[in-house]
Amino acid sequence: MSAETIIVDQSDWRHIAVEGGDRVRFLNGMVSGNVQSMQDGDWLRTLMLNHKARLLSIFDVQAFANHLLVSCAPELFEVTLETLDRHIVMDDVELEVKAHPMHSCWESADAVWTARPVLEACEAGATEEAIECRRIEAGMPRFGVDVSAANFPFESQLIRLIDYEKGCFTGQEPVARVRARGGGGSKRLCGLIGGGGVLLPVGGELATKEEPKGGQVTSAVMSEQLGSIALAYVHKSAWEPGSVVKVGDLEATVSGLPFAGG
Repeated sequence: MSAETIIVDQSDWRHIAVEGGDRVRFLNGMVSGNVQSMQDGDWLRTLMLNHKARLLSIFDVQAFANHLLVSCAPELFEVTLETLDRHIVMDDVELEVKAHPMHSCWESADAVWTARPVLEACEAGATEEAIECRRIEAGMPRFGVDVSAANFPFESQLIRLIDYEKGCFTGQEPVARVRARGGGGSKRLCGLIGGGGVLLPVGGELATKEEPKGGQVTSAVMSEQLGSIALAYVHKSAWEPGSVVKVGDLEATVSGLPFAGG
């Protein structure tokens, strides 16, 4: 594992305080994570889906004595606030936009998924290039880059943010049906390792042995530890780690996520 800690300045993230007596029940029914089980001081990352289980938002939730704090990337703020607000009907719930400094410390690729955000300013954040490299090493999809409102959570590592034991939430039924059938879909966001020290082209189309149009590269970077790596949608015929695909004239090997050694 890489020893370097990546400090992510999230001062541009937006925050929504969910208040009121029904706040826990309300938010629990809106997201894929188990808000009901959170105690004061707990944190989780979760998804908000539509009724067809397509992705609406990815955000962090922190539990405090009198409110739940939702924190999301700026590009997801409007849809997150609007969706939450629209679903408040007879609930004792109020939403208040808050300002908070915030940062995260990514000590490893796994920490991209597991590091709790800190509600404090950081003195010096890492470069965008270093942050992007660690994100890709972790297999964390970025909304608007690797995933969008057209995607289902089971098409990427975001499936790990679903708690199947928590009970009902928006989008739960189609997600549960897919799980019961053993997977779902014909494409999945996988890792790619390129050869020859050449960066794989973002937007480049993949060809597998069975599918000449077998996917597309969504993010790519040159990792100090791993060399040329990328995130790409790959046809199910080449999901298995070790499968060889073509990206134009370049050859790449499919990898599990997070990348080993990232």
